[in-house]
Amino acid sequence: MSNEQNNNKFIYTYVHHVDEYDLCRMEMRAFFNLDSQSNYLISNIKIDPSRSPFIQERLEVLYEDNSVENIMTMVKDININEATFKVVCLNSMAIGETKKIPQSERRLFEREIGLCIAGEPDLNQPDIIFGLMLVDGIWHFGKYMKSESIWRKHLHKPNSYSTALSTRVARAVANIAVPQPQNIRAIDPCCGIGTVVIEALSMGINMEGRDIYYNVCKGSRENIAYFGLTGKITVGPISEVTEHYDVAIIDLPYNLFTHSSPEDQFDIIKHARRIADKIVVVTIETIDDMIEDAGLMIKDRCVAKKQSFLRQILLCE
Repeated sequence: MSNEQNNNKFIYTYVHHVDEYDLCRMEMRAFFNLDSQSNYLISNIKIDPSRSPFIQERLEVLYEDNSVENIMTMVKDININEATFKVVCLNSMAIGETKKIPQSERRLFEREIGLCIAGEPDLNQPDIIFGLMLVDGIWHFGKYMKSESIWRKHLHKPNSYSTALSTRVARAVANIAVPQPQNIRAIDPCCGIGTVVIEALSMGINMEGRDIYYNVCKGSRENIAYFGLTGKITVGPISEVTEHYDVAIIDLPYNLFTHSSPEDQFDIIKHARRIADKIVVVTIETIDDMIEDAGLMIKDRCVAKKQSFLRQILLCE
């Protein structure tokens, strides 16, 4: 193995419910242009792990070797100046084919490597957390970042509908639509109470919402303000949108009160194609023909399950 520092390699670990397997993989493909059948993924693309409802942690690899003893030698070169640190061994669960390492062994690795780093250890509130991970016979050491479940804070909104997307699905959909937010303008023109807009805004995605119902827009604005976010919500149909966006997210209306006819749905999709370069459609019905008739191609797709309730998520261009 090479002993060279490698600042362009990240290992992400994943945890999700069995029903979320497809959705998790589609989000992986949006972020990394590839997916993994396993519960970890290696990429040179840097993503904040807190963006994903499925990523558990990220290790930014500094050193890797097939021997822990060699890692102990390498870490002596780390210069953390006045910062405090701690080391955590991340094999508290099986990672791919690599079995979980017992706690006593993990503590031993943490202590031995920590003793080799020139600096002040702090097990409670360290400035820097280093991670050690064994994957397929190779030890990886680097900067550790744990995911924070920000979406959980958005579960309890002042206004909510039973048919709205769950916050986890909404967050994944926002990521599939806008994996890299820089200089991207996005719109959710059937935004309802703003579930997707809230997740997008909380990740720094420039997204605005729109809905045909005044009271729904009012509820959406209240929800956004409740979480200290700033976003624009406009009343009106998608047909009145004149500006152009990079991405549109369309969660097709489907509850007892607003179930749209196929003609209404096709109209929404046609207008979405008019106002945006890329469209992510959430639908409970198969609408492949409708997508094709609107002049769009399905580039990726998945099924998001919630018990027996299925939603299709289509990435179209």
